[in-house]
Amino acid sequence: MALRNDQYNQILREYDNRRFQNKHDQDKRIKEAYEKVPELKQLEEEMITLAAQSGRMALFGDNSVMESLKDKALDLKARQIELLLSNGYPADYLELQYQCSKCKDTGFIENEKCNCFKQAIADLIYSDSNLKNILKRENFKTFSFDYYSDDYVDEKLGLSPLSNMQKVVAECKSFIRHFDRECKNLLFMGNTGVGKTFLANCIAKELLDRGYTVIYLTAFRLFDILEKNKFSKDIESSYTASNQFDYILDCDLLIIDDLGTELNNTFTSSQLHLIINERLLRQKSTLISTNLSLDNILASYSERIYSRIISNYSIRAIIGEDIRLKKTIGNLSR
Repeated sequence: MALRNDQYNQILREYDNRRFQNKHDQDKRIKEAYEKVPELKQLEEEMITLAAQSGRMALFGDNSVMESLKDKALDLKARQIELLLSNGYPADYLELQYQCSKCKDTGFIENEKCNCFKQAIADLIYSDSNLKNILKRENFKTFSFDYYSDDYVDEKLGLSPLSNMQKVVAECKSFIRHFDRECKNLLFMGNTGVGKTFLANCIAKELLDRGYTVIYLTAFRLFDILEKNKFSKDIESSYTASNQFDYILDCDLLIIDDLGTELNNTFTSSQLHLIINERLLRQKSTLISTNLSLDNILASYSERIYSRIISNYSIRAIIGEDIRLKKTIGNLSR
């Protein structure tokens, strides 16, 4: 995906700042640990001395005692870890900590962009999506089954809202676990406020934490981008939309939220088919949430879209009361 030089440099500066912060944090941890456990500093100094000796011997081709020095270094490291653990610190407390362990916060693995760099591009291009802030509030740690009743059984599903949601959540977690091995697609159907978007955000958070690239767009926002990509005459707007379009097709997971709330016409139908079909061909997963039933999807969009969805998507109905309304009433009653 093409970026302007200033955008590319902005991301590189962020990685520079990240590495600087990592070193700053490491120095603080080392200082704290050394003050609490002075022996840790002594062990570190001994390891530095051993490393210098090994370097000198290797330089002069003296390999006679190299194995002995390696064994001593391993013993010192084991003693250091033992001290850390016995004093309540993690074993790697003195090491550099990275936000991305794959590329060690460089943005690259050999000469290829790391997935975290690709996500940084997405975050820059979709800077108004506010996804990361939303995911701090909406994730599996904050998800609750308490909003789903077990008092009745839905006639169509044969399950209570609670039992159904437990089944859906289990399938979502399986989707996440097997994401790198299976290209699957999800369609969440249900009334407003039953938790479709929340659950999509839970999945997004887990996959982002695993280093995958995720784009979340409402249907309205998606088709606005597609329209600008197709028709905009403004150079800057067209350039941005083109970049966004490329990433819509190529990100690891595309989330289209609230399908059916957009102004539907032949253009939106043709573009939706293009997105769904192209991502299927590229073996890229897509998650769609909608208030529409399958019959409504068939009536509102083309038969080709309907066919692609029922053939290639795991379709999950989410039932229950409007959680937003329940929360509002709960807050008012306090």
